[in-house]
Amino acid sequence: MLAACMSSRALAILSFSRYIIGSKSNFSTRIQHHQPPYHHCLNKIMGILYDDVVILRPPDKDGDPTVLTVNCPDKTGLGCDLCRIILFFGLNILRGDVSTDGKWCYIVFWVVGKPRTRWSLLKKRLIEACPSCSSASGISYYQSALQPSKPSDVFLLNFCCHDRKGLLHDVTEVLCELELSIKKVKVSTTPDGKVMDLFFITDTRELLHTKKRKDETIEHLTEILGDAIISIDIELVGPEITACTQASPFIPIAITEDAFDLELPDLAQRGMLRSDYVSITMDNMLSPAHTLVQIICQDHKGLLYDIMRTLKDYNIQISYGRFTTKPRGKCEIDLFIMQADGKKIVDPNKQNSLSSRLRMELIRPLRVAIVSRGPDHELLVANPVELSGKGRPLVFYDITLALKMLGTCIFSAKIGRHLIGDREWEVYRILLDEGEGPSVPRSKIEEGVWKMLMGWD
Repeated sequence: MLAACMSSRALAILSFSRYIIGSKSNFSTRIQHHQPPYHHCLNKIMGILYDDVVILRPPDKDGDPTVLTVNCPDKTGLGCDLCRIILFFGLNILRGDVSTDGKWCYIVFWVVGKPRTRWSLLKKRLIEACPSCSSASGISYYQSALQPSKPSDVFLLNFCCHDRKGLLHDVTEVLCELELSIKKVKVSTTPDGKVMDLFFITDTRELLHTKKRKDETIEHLTEILGDAIISIDIELVGPEITACTQASPFIPIAITEDAFDLELPDLAQRGMLRSDYVSITMDNMLSPAHTLVQIICQDHKGLLYDIMRTLKDYNIQISYGRFTTKPRGKCEIDLFIMQADGKKIVDPNKQNSLSSRLRMELIRPLRVAIVSRGPDHELLVANPVELSGKGRPLVFYDITLALKMLGTCIFSAKIGRHLIGDREWEVYRILLDEGEGPSVPRSKIEEGVWKMLMGWD
C-alpha cells in the first residue's frame, strides 16, 4: 500500500539506495552487466585495457545520443574533471549515471555532440583525466600518463593586425580548436584602426615549444586573419611573466564586489533567468551511510559541471548519482554523497552551507554586468575558479561569439584572476566600441552574453 502511494522517482531512489548500500565486495559484479563479457576476468585480474577506460558508443539512429562510458579507479573530483572536458568539447549531457565503491567507479553519460565534434580526441582527453588503474588493481595494462607535474609553460602570442568585426572571436575559436588555453589577454585598438593583441597561453598537448607546433599555430591564425595580419609571433615567457598570470590579491579599482552579488529578482525581471526555481533537499534517513541530495532545477550549459565542481571544492564524494533532463528544460539530479571521512553530512551548518552554495551555482554560475566608464561601457564577466586552479572552459569564446552576433565591436579586452571575497575569480573586462552607428542597448548586450554562456541562445 505504501509503495502504491510513492512517486516513481521516490521508488527509483529507494531502489538505488538499496543498490549502493549493499555489500561493497559485490560492486564489480554489479557493474559488469554494463560491460562486454571479455572484461569480466580482465578487470578482476589485470585491470583494463587502455582503450577500454573510455568507451564511446555511436548513436543507433539519427537523433539518438552517443553513450560515453568511463570505467576506472575512483578519486574525489573525477566527475568534475570529466564534465569539464565534456563541456570544453561542446557536448550536451542528456543523462548521467555514476556508481562507485570508493575505489572503482563506473560512469555513463548520454551526450549529444556537434557535426565537428572530435570524438577520438575527446576520448584521449578523458582517458588522461582518469587515475592509473594500478591504484585499484595492483597490475594493469593501462597506466595513466598523469603524474604530479610541473606547471605548464606559458607562451606569449603577440600579433598586430587591422581591426574588423568578430576578429577576437575568430582568433579565440582557432586557439580553442588547437587546444591552446588562454591564461591572460590584453587587447587594445590604436587610433588608426590597428589591433595589438597579447595572449598568454598554455598548450594542452605540451608541444608549443617545438617548431612544428608553433608553425601550425601561426599558420591557422594567419589563415583566419587573412590580409588583415601585419605581424605575429609566439615566444616562451620567463617565470617572472608567468607569475603575473596568477591570481592577484588586489581588486582593480574598476571592479567592485557589488558586481558579484547575487541579485536574483533583478535578473529575473530583466529576463536573464529562465527560471529562478531551484529545489534542493537533503535526506539522511533513506541510507544508513549516505546523505541523499535531490535537486530540481532549470537546465543550462555546464549544469553538471557546476554541481560537480562545487562538490569537489567541498571535498564531497559521490557514491551514486543520477542526472536526467526533463521536458521544458527541467533537470532532476539524485546524489548519494558522503564526506571525505566516509560519514554522511549531519551537521546542519554544513548542510546549509552546501545547499546555499549549490543553489547559488545553479542559479547564477557566472556573473555578468555592464558598467559605465564615462561615455563608454565595459562588460564584466566573472568566472569562479575551482580550488584546483582550473576554471570553466570556453567562457571567452562564448563572450566574443555573443558580441559578434550582436554586431558589437571590442575596443579593448583584459583577462585576469583576482581574489574577491574568499574565492578566486577569472575576470573578463571588455571595453565596448560602440562606433558611430546605432548602439546596441546595454540590457540587450548583457542578456545576449548571459544567454550564450548559459546555452540559451
